[in-house]
Amino acid sequence: MLKWLAISLISNNISFPKFAGESNHSTEDIDGTGISPHTCLQNSLSLVADGDLYAAAPLYDDGTLLQFRRKYGQRTSVWMYDQWVSEPTFISSFLAKRNNDPLNEKIYVLFREKNSDMSPEADPWISRVARVCKVDEGGPKQLLQNIWTSFLKARLVCGIPSESLYFNRLQDIFIQHADDWRNSRVYALFSSSWNSTAVCIYSLADLDVVFEHSSFKGYSGAIPTPRPGTCVKKSNSIPISTLQIIKDHPEMRDWIHPIQKDTPFFTSNKNFTKIAVDRVQASDDNMHNVLLLATDNGAILKILEDGSKAFIISETHLHNGSAPVHSMKLDSEKRKLFVGYPGQISMLDLQRCQNYNASCEECVLSRDPYCAWTEQGCTSQTRGGIQNIADGLTEVCHQKPGGRFRREVQEVQTVPLRIQLSVPTGVPFYLSCPVDSHHADYKWEHKQKSIPCQKTPSECLLLIPAMTDDMYGSYKCTSNELDYARTVKEYNLFNNNFRSDSNDAQMLRVQGWLIGAFVSSAFYLRTL
Repeated sequence: MLKWLAISLISNNISFPKFAGESNHSTEDIDGTGISPHTCLQNSLSLVADGDLYAAAPLYDDGTLLQFRRKYGQRTSVWMYDQWVSEPTFISSFLAKRNNDPLNEKIYVLFREKNSDMSPEADPWISRVARVCKVDEGGPKQLLQNIWTSFLKARLVCGIPSESLYFNRLQDIFIQHADDWRNSRVYALFSSSWNSTAVCIYSLADLDVVFEHSSFKGYSGAIPTPRPGTCVKKSNSIPISTLQIIKDHPEMRDWIHPIQKDTPFFTSNKNFTKIAVDRVQASDDNMHNVLLLATDNGAILKILEDGSKAFIISETHLHNGSAPVHSMKLDSEKRKLFVGYPGQISMLDLQRCQNYNASCEECVLSRDPYCAWTEQGCTSQTRGGIQNIADGLTEVCHQKPGGRFRREVQEVQTVPLRIQLSVPTGVPFYLSCPVDSHHADYKWEHKQKSIPCQKTPSECLLLIPAMTDDMYGSYKCTSNELDYARTVKEYNLFNNNFRSDSNDAQMLRVQGWLIGAFVSSAFYLRTL
């Protein structure tokens, strides 16, 4: 809604300031049709690249003629041939800069559209990536005048090909630009017809291999020169034979596969709606990618890209109650994430190192590239700090930082006090301890016996149906994660010979229940 309002205020007459020096400027009013949607519910996107405005918005009030256009700027306005896409939902677009080859710079457009395969087992939607040349100004009068002469599209695949299982519905993307455009990466978020979501990662070089070398779907003739999709400085001079293929057969026969071809990088039964990716230099001086995923109930997951594996660092709820995330903007320089909810904008500090401040081990186990253990505790001042992003093993906490200045790590006392509870014989009872890491295994120990947890999302519970003599004594709740074991909570249950049916016993039972219930519910969770 906020995004649309910002645009809709200027939907009929849009003013673009043209600055001349620093003291004065002039404005030019232009028609906003095809740039701004007519209502906040209509799909749209916009991109400003090298002084030109590209947009996708319905041309008419009823939402029809939704297509990607260059609408305003230094170059000629061009648009799509209306047979190229079917009921599209445009997701995002970006310019891939080629500093040494500006003629071949491309605009990439990611969208989903109606699947032409009408078979019952086929998903009704399919995801695409299209590209056009930045220098494209349309064809000659005979064919594709003021229409893209370089438009090509290909299917974007995310799934498990060996099982013919695909996530077909593109929801959001994040482009991570590199100095060499070929090393740029597209992080794409998909959903499926069975209510699961997935993240797949694509190399821009791999995208271009398909566009440059694949045959054209539905076309079996000789491929003319220049090849359809080639960037030509004067696009109105492209031969008709090349333009005819662009007009009639713009789809590539080959599919675009992610870097990890056999399976998505990350899958979940949560319904994710937005994605952003930060690049962080950790205390080991290596660069690490951190994915930020928003769910439809308002949670933000922070995930470490560990090669081909995903490691969930944390889950955070910024909104009181359940609310979908409508927009998300990353400020990488300030390490902040701005999240738009219905009627609210929240800011998430990505350097929440205080949540791992209990000990060096807790800080290291987090594997959070924003944080490291120092003399001040777990802090965002990572240079010279102790951390182990590679595998999270805590043995580094007991080693001197080689090659750095010597210091003694002052550990915070992590052994909990034993809680004394008087419990009458025969009453039901339960104990609880907080689950602050879902990467750890929790259990109870009593009289040298191990008892599994009754787990909730935030607690490890021990349920005692009725107290008997052999159930009194010490109970320890322990956690084990990688090479680190600790006692989270310890109770001692004893019997003062109260009768279970007396008022005093009933009061003790209630008091015990209150003590045992929902301890440390405000703990920040490191979540699976």
